[in-house]
Amino acid sequence: MTHKLTRGLSWLALLLAIGATIVAFAGMTLARVDRIGKLEGFGYLYQSAPVAAGALVIAIIALILNWRAGWPARRAALIGFLFAAGFVGSVAVRVAMGADAPMIHDATTDLADVPQFETITLPEDNMRGLREPSEWVKLHEIGYPDLRSVVLDRSVEQTIRDAEKLAKERGWTIRAVVPDAGRLEATAYASYIRFEDEVVIRARPDGAGRSLIDMRSVSRVGIGDLGVNAQRIHDFLEDLAAVR
Repeated sequence: MTHKLTRGLSWLALLLAIGATIVAFAGMTLARVDRIGKLEGFGYLYQSAPVAAGALVIAIIALILNWRAGWPARRAALIGFLFAAGFVGSVAVRVAMGADAPMIHDATTDLADVPQFETITLPEDNMRGLREPSEWVKLHEIGYPDLRSVVLDRSVEQTIRDAEKLAKERGWTIRAVVPDAGRLEATAYASYIRFEDEVVIRARPDGAGRSLIDMRSVSRVGIGDLGVNAQRIHDFLEDLAAVR
């Protein structure tokens, strides 16, 4: 009886873990290639996560029973545990990394004079999840106090050309480049699903051949972004400043 229960739980854990992984990966892949919506693809991951968590618990129980019963189904239990732990662990790490991020999806270096898009059209519900723009400003100030404009010792035109090169290296889709006006607009991509985030970079003269750089990154879908847009701005401006 013990061996039968052990084998049953071991195979159940394996099937649930592999099944959850396949469903999540299939949904995200379909969203990645735009066969289904981005949020729909993410929904496959979201709905599969509890199944994987359940498989992890069952796998742990199965491993304990295997140890007590002489390991009659150790391979199935171990593989199920590894699949489930990998799934749950990867999701948990990503959520933990963005746990402190505010529930907004629009980040910028200049809240007083927010960089505006001229070529790209943002969704009409860009303030979704918020009652009014002032709420976004407050959450942004609390969540991202370190996002600030940067000053570079190069001309406006050169700054935008350097920004264009960096954007292309990152695989962004360039939507508009106007070096003499100090503006670049592009679409960046996030996660395996390739969520589309819109980016605008603004450069203004700051005297003596220097440029004042501001940047904005906005997610097209979702309410919160787990800090992805703010991190993109931070990383991009850091790399832009390092260009020689």
